[in-house]
Amino acid sequence: MAHVSRNDAFVEFERVQKSYDGENLVVKDLNLTLPKGEFLTMLGPSGSGKTTCLMMLAGFETATHGDIRLDGVSINHIPPHKRGIGMVFQNYALFPHMTIAENLSFPLEVRNIGKSDREEKVKRALDMVEMGAFGGRRPSQLSGGQQQRIALARALVFEPELVLMDEPLGALDKQLREKMQFEITRLAHNLGITTVYVTHDQTEALTMSDRVAVFNDGRIQQLAPPTELYESPVNSFVAQFIGENNTLEGTVAEVNGNRALVKLDDGEVIDCKPVNVSKPGERTRVSIRPERVEYNKDRMQEGVHTLQAEVLEFIYMGDIFRTRLRVAGNDEFIIKTRNAPDQVRLEPGQQIDIGWMPEDCHALDA
Repeated sequence: MAHVSRNDAFVEFERVQKSYDGENLVVKDLNLTLPKGEFLTMLGPSGSGKTTCLMMLAGFETATHGDIRLDGVSINHIPPHKRGIGMVFQNYALFPHMTIAENLSFPLEVRNIGKSDREEKVKRALDMVEMGAFGGRRPSQLSGGQQQRIALARALVFEPELVLMDEPLGALDKQLREKMQFEITRLAHNLGITTVYVTHDQTEALTMSDRVAVFNDGRIQQLAPPTELYESPVNSFVAQFIGENNTLEGTVAEVNGNRALVKLDDGEVIDCKPVNVSKPGERTRVSIRPERVEYNKDRMQEGVHTLQAEVLEFIYMGDIFRTRLRVAGNDEFIIKTRNAPDQVRLEPGQQIDIGWMPEDCHALDA
């Protein structure tokens, strides 16, 4: 009897482990549930286990331990083609000898769908990705971006409830990537499809997902909506991996509820939010986002914490200024400020005061 789960989870990983050699675990004790219609991104450096999880869900890899369920039914022993999952890969995997329409018709033929139904579904899928006029062409006659649209249409043509995507935009240039990110998200939400998306591109993960699972070393480090991931990272790995981040090393001097005093290695004491520290004497790494740091005196709010800094480099980037500073012994402290008429331009060698709000400063694990 198939195992039926207790909740409304659509995709479930329960205590899943994967080892290729019987010794080293690529995925360690993974527990993860997705409701129907969610767009979840698995994000992490290469070798972190994210693609292996996707491949186990698709059925191309078998879990060494644990259970993977789809809509309450264990799929561990169901072959890939019977799982009813749409797949999009980075290399498109289109059949070169078939026309675009034939490529799209193929997954429908495999499912024994009649000819007139097939033609209607193929037309609908091509229109969905704005490629209605291309049915008669071959893959080699299309650009990379067009081939990627067709690969997407092919994954959606049989109306799967779950679509898996592995670095699907990796081969496209920046502008096209950004356009496709928006279109894939829009399509997934409009069609109500549950999507599991794998990438190592943090911007892509932040702009596309309902939730992001950050992987490192075979484990999920944090699973949260993009804003929470960026604004409230739970550990140093997540803080460093998601977006740009400044760190200062120090020792916890005091922890009091939602406040921690940290003595930096150069002797300065700063006020922080304790995230991964619990008692005085612990080593910590303090994290502050570049855009939360201010150097215009008249823009600083009441209650900001100020430190002295030396300007090392000031870069004009059009919409923003990016300034590299020496702060408390760290020469790679970055601040980003909007290019506004009243924003002061800085010169290398200048001594300035910088400030930030205590709640924007997180005391994380060392």
